[in-house]
Amino acid sequence: MSATSQAYEPLTTETLPARLGSIGAIAQRLGGAPADWSAREVGDGNLNLVFIVEGPRDTIIVKQALPYVRLVGDSWPLPLKRAFFEYHALIRQARRDPGSVPEVYHFDEDQALIAMQFFTPHVILRKYLMEGRRHQTLAQALGLFCARTAFRGSDLHMDTAKRKADVALFAGNVELCDITETLVFTDPYFDAEMNHHTSPQLDGIVASLRADVDLKVEAQHLKAAFANNAETLLHGDLHTGSVMVTDDETKIIDPEFALYGPMGFDTGMLLANFFMAYYAQPGHAEKPGARTDYQEWILDVIAEIWEVFVSEFSRLWRSERNGILYRRELYEDQNQPLAAEQALGHRLDAIWRDMLGFCGVEMHRRTLGLAHIAEYDTIKDDDMRASCEARGLEFGRQIVVNRARMGQMGQVLDLARLIARETLS
Repeated sequence: MSATSQAYEPLTTETLPARLGSIGAIAQRLGGAPADWSAREVGDGNLNLVFIVEGPRDTIIVKQALPYVRLVGDSWPLPLKRAFFEYHALIRQARRDPGSVPEVYHFDEDQALIAMQFFTPHVILRKYLMEGRRHQTLAQALGLFCARTAFRGSDLHMDTAKRKADVALFAGNVELCDITETLVFTDPYFDAEMNHHTSPQLDGIVASLRADVDLKVEAQHLKAAFANNAETLLHGDLHTGSVMVTDDETKIIDPEFALYGPMGFDTGMLLANFFMAYYAQPGHAEKPGARTDYQEWILDVIAEIWEVFVSEFSRLWRSERNGILYRRELYEDQNQPLAAEQALGHRLDAIWRDMLGFCGVEMHRRTLGLAHIAEYDTIKDDDMRASCEARGLEFGRQIVVNRARMGQMGQVLDLARLIARETLS
């Protein structure tokens, strides 16, 4: 029986082969009969079921949305339609940056299910960063993905009718957008019910942040930008847990939070997770000082991601600016290429400022809010964990409040190093 002929029902490792066995795209790829398939559940995220399904011919990933937040339970319901938005985001990302995301083999809207390419021997990037492993092409791949999806999903590139229809489609991802608006921009800055932090070590810093007028005003300015500036189709939850790597390959997964928003958002969220990994390294070091060189490598990756973003965005501006914004009739066609370059500089400056702000608030929410990061949480010594987290919180505060006065990545990295040397309590 096809999965689509049944009412929605969460899959299990026992029911999955029989329920998916009649779907041609899946059966043909896996080979053999459903009885020959094996499935194991590997979902370690906050929302969904994820299965690795192995057959005689191939292995695939089957991801199914649950009608609630898995991290919390059925007391926090969520609509199954988020799988619809993930599917549509994946097929758009595949066109805008070919090879960067898993190929989709089958989508079942009624069952909130996506069958897609299985990456092996890839592992989640967070694991690499906690183990102190390096990846030589990581920054290049991530910078290209951020630039290509930002540019090609915007009015700089898309046909205006298609883009407006796309904005309307993704505007339906209301509930996941609300999660971002609440958990990222609001909850960290007051004593929200689901917040938690390393206590009592961080209590003083947390109280100071929540009393910080400048910080809270800027956080709400950023929330307003997120809510109102539908500049491009975002991944919406781009962090080192949604990146899979080998030593020489990088893939992006899990865009179920996709929506139209500010161009700097995805890059800011991503770089925040690298900065937190930077501050977490002493908690994973084999001995004091053992990860100093690796911390510098992380900062090099951050700098290169932004450098690649700027370079690729600029290339696309000059070669693929075919949308309704900054039209060539106003610049190049009037023999004014310098005017186009001036406009490009203004756009990049605006993206830079937004990126820094989103980076800072993400560092706060991943330390004070509901969903934390493994780089911090796996540090067993509470005092060491708090020491790492405190530096990240202070750095996040500085770049949120001072983002309009920080014009170069070198300034930001120098600030990160300075805070890493401070004693905070």
